[in-house]
Amino acid sequence: MALNYNLSKVYALSDNDPEFVMQIITLFITEVPQDLKQIDLGIKTKEHKLAYAYAHKIKPTLDLLGMTMAYEEILQVEAWTKVEGKKKEIIATFDSIVDQVEKAIKEIKKDFDL
Repeated sequence: MALNYNLSKVYALSDNDPEFVMQIITLFITEVPQDLKQIDLGIKTKEHKLAYAYAHKIKPTLDLLGMTMAYEEILQVEAWTKVEGKKKEIIATFDSIVDQVEKAIKEIKKDFDL
């Protein structure tokens, strides 16, 4: 049973199409870690527009996968980029997102034999 993600929105959106579900989870496990690296780079180098662009890109995916806490936290990252806040303000929030994504990916790989 999935603890770190929830595919109910994906199944509802796809009319229970298993191929579509596989496409979504494959995109999640391949693209989101790369996007997180870009957000990390944007935070570390204070390139707020870079961090915003990638945070905005993964936001719908986190919502679609029922990752409510990570979704709320990515909204905080977006807000931080808009006010161009200090780095240390956002690091713990970003680390939490990374941790949740890693746990979800590990669980998805196990659940779907990937």
